[in-house]
Amino acid sequence: MSRNGRKYTDEYRRSLEDPEGYWLDAARAVAWDVEPTQAYSGADAPISRWFPDGELNTSFNALDRHVAAGRGDQPALIHDSAMLGGTTTYTYSELTAAVAAFAGVLRAQGVGRGDRVVIYLPMIPEAAIAMLAAARLGAVHSVVFGGFAANELAVRIRDAAPKVVVTTSGGLEPNRHVEYLPTVHEALATAGAPELPVIVKHRDGFATDPGDLDWNHVDWDAALAGARPAAPVPVKATDPLYILYTSGTTGAPKGVVRDNGGHAVALLWTMANLYDIHAGDVWWTASDVGWVVGHSYIVYGPLLAGATTVMYEGKPVGTPDAGAFWRVIFQHRVKALFTAPTALRAIRKMDPEAALMGKYDVGTLQTLFTAGERLDTDTYHWASRVLGVPVVDHWWQTETGWGIVGNPRGLEPLPIKAGSPTLPMPGYDLRIVDGLGEPVAAGQEGNIVLRLPLPPGTLTTLWGDDQRYVDSYLSAFDGCYATGDSGYVDEDGYVFVMGRTDDVINVAGHRLSTGAIEQVVGKHPAVAECAVIGVADALKGQKAVGFVVLKSGVSIAADVLQKELVALVRKEIGPVADFKNATIVDALPKTRSGKILRKTMRQIADGDAYTVPSTIEDPAVIDALVPILAPGR
Repeated sequence: MSRNGRKYTDEYRRSLEDPEGYWLDAARAVAWDVEPTQAYSGADAPISRWFPDGELNTSFNALDRHVAAGRGDQPALIHDSAMLGGTTTYTYSELTAAVAAFAGVLRAQGVGRGDRVVIYLPMIPEAAIAMLAAARLGAVHSVVFGGFAANELAVRIRDAAPKVVVTTSGGLEPNRHVEYLPTVHEALATAGAPELPVIVKHRDGFATDPGDLDWNHVDWDAALAGARPAAPVPVKATDPLYILYTSGTTGAPKGVVRDNGGHAVALLWTMANLYDIHAGDVWWTASDVGWVVGHSYIVYGPLLAGATTVMYEGKPVGTPDAGAFWRVIFQHRVKALFTAPTALRAIRKMDPEAALMGKYDVGTLQTLFTAGERLDTDTYHWASRVLGVPVVDHWWQTETGWGIVGNPRGLEPLPIKAGSPTLPMPGYDLRIVDGLGEPVAAGQEGNIVLRLPLPPGTLTTLWGDDQRYVDSYLSAFDGCYATGDSGYVDEDGYVFVMGRTDDVINVAGHRLSTGAIEQVVGKHPAVAECAVIGVADALKGQKAVGFVVLKSGVSIAADVLQKELVALVRKEIGPVADFKNATIVDALPKTRSGKILRKTMRQIADGDAYTVPSTIEDPAVIDALVPILAPGR
């Protein structure tokens, strides 16, 4: 029985048959300055516009309206710094005042409606404050992951052409401080914008003083002391809220544009219906504000819903140990946690039986959500066992901004199938097609595409380049958005996402998913995590090669493990997989958001030119793998 009397099948059907009525109904959850009378406009198709005659302010919806509703004393943002060993809590009243004051600082620098603000900050409250302050003025923010190299920051500054850059002294990592100011200074020079104002939030413990650099810097605290608070500026629903550059950008950056109106409607819908999070609930997304997950579900989603959001400055292990997540859940009485499978695998590797959980009462936790990487079945079963709560995978992209496929826990919790993120969410007309765009049978793997139009909250275009948006996403399959992922739908309609389409390999004419092989390899009791890639083979075209990281404290001979993994893949997939090579490695190369760099690994193995993405967590991991991966090894 659905929790609120609404069934998934009815909701999904109506969203496709009557999108106009469906999303206008959903839009009632938003506080509008001008209420929309139209949900969707296809006048600029294939560029879509949602709620074209509506006006609102996103910052007002995330803050002021909750204060006006009498919940100003409720915690809005809890900053938990494992790096500094303390917490800071902002109530809705306090956060509203802080955002209004910093919006005044931005306004004093000439920032107004439609202007861009580049934000280069780590996981500190000022990141959320700066985002919301830009939104308050009707400006467009572009958050760049703190710690990106100067050139990566420069290309984003050059593309977004901001009025101001917001940064801090630096970021904290286990055992080291990352200096930001020299990077920002170099980026401004590289971008040809040395005169841009840079607002600097001072943090103790960093070597560079902003006064030592030849630039136009503004002290955050001093400017704040003299600022006049700014009121929310209404903007059109179709006006951009933010630009988020996709990870791994090289050359011309690809800036995903999110609007104000569709974004607010979609995130409010998801908080209530997908995550079952409501006003007053404590919600924790263990990600970074530099990624889309941080935009949607550290900052905007929970605050739009009136929930309490936890912002965590730390790691799943090592700050101080693999019990860090359980400590945060206990200390802040978290109702639901959203994290990446790679974080769970890291915890499991260090603490296979979750013994450290015994130090904390995590009884408030009702649901664990995962996304970012496919949740392998072994990690799913482990997390389900040690936590004793539903472990809910869901699948989405930077471009969509919210879940394409999920399990609507607040609408109608559906049976969970290990390995599947469940069913398409309302508004997403998902199809599986072959290379020619023809539908494939249930159970058959193909390209995952979404029939246009995409629902509210998804990307509206790429910054400054509508044609590139069309060419990149809408040209491969007529009338569809190409996700770039492959997968299949089973007989019950459950979606299985197997990986990027370039992770489908061809072994002697047989198309095989490396994701399917990984799922089998990951079942071995010695394996903490794994990556399977297809490398060039003169005889069979490609062959599957596996790389595995062992669980902490586990010892097994490499030849024994390889023999057992080969037998396991042969049993579960069949000899057609022709899987014969598995190598034990200390670590897999990943982006800071947890995605394994399979493409880079494959390029090295094939002897192709490769560029290590700027988003890599630890470049030394690639260096260690090169002699293992190199052709002729």
